[in-house]
Amino acid sequence: MATLELGLEEDVSAAPVRPARRLGALFRLAIGWMMLVFAVAILADMLPLPSPTDMDMLEKRAPFSFEHWLGTDGFGRDELARLVYGARVSLVVGLCAPVIGLTIGGALGMLAGYFRGRFETFVVGSMDVLLAFPPLVLALAVTAYLGQSIFNLTCILGVLGIPAFMRVARAATLSLARREFVIAAQALGATHARILLRELLPNVLLPLLAYFLLVVAVTIVVESALSFLGLGVPPPVPSWGSMIGEGRESLDVAPRLAFIPAIAMFLTVLSFNLVGDTMRALTDPRQGAL
Repeated sequence: MATLELGLEEDVSAAPVRPARRLGALFRLAIGWMMLVFAVAILADMLPLPSPTDMDMLEKRAPFSFEHWLGTDGFGRDELARLVYGARVSLVVGLCAPVIGLTIGGALGMLAGYFRGRFETFVVGSMDVLLAFPPLVLALAVTAYLGQSIFNLTCILGVLGIPAFMRVARAATLSLARREFVIAAQALGATHARILLRELLPNVLLPLLAYFLLVVAVTIVVESALSFLGLGVPPPVPSWGSMIGEGRESLDVAPRLAFIPAIAMFLTVLSFNLVGDTMRALTDPRQGAL
């Protein structure tokens, strides 16, 4: 009996350790890379870097040197400076666009999951209509019509992210709307606004924030794809996608011009995905189910 009790104690004590194991070295490396990208993007104006738009045709495709650590591109512009300022563009679009989707989609999803009925049918139907359009084609068409700017690009990608956030918020609200603490709040006479803001929102916000990180990674890729096609931020503003597109013309003589921004984007997107997947696993209520 003592041996059995000891074994049970060991199993119980080992159970809480499982979530911590997910926060391994790979997770810490992802966090470190994200912090580095955020730091250089925020402090870009304070770093000892040349202008990312100044051209020097005599220094076209210059190799690595103390003056140009990553060389220069096909127009003689410093590659490191363009990489750093391109990170700023990618992060601004990649973070602000999902915020639009999180705010609008999250609110609609919570309202639809809580009130149900005709309002839920209308919201879900509207999101299905929006999802019926191919997102990349729609983004291309709207960007070509409205013009190229960071603001327009952010708004377009933010609107395209609304249906996904709505579905996540609605699913979480449906699973919580009939829980004991919500029923108790209704029995005590709490208003709908109080229940939504005080009881449901803190619980719905966790899966939304975990999904937010995954959407940031997707948005960075979409922004880079649009810039690669020439419909992203207007030149000469540097962007990782536009840098890859410009480096495509020099693959035979200087492949680094396309590979360096591609590697930076790959590591950034991978880091957001790793952190987002880990946060989603830690906040998933099914992980704690018996």
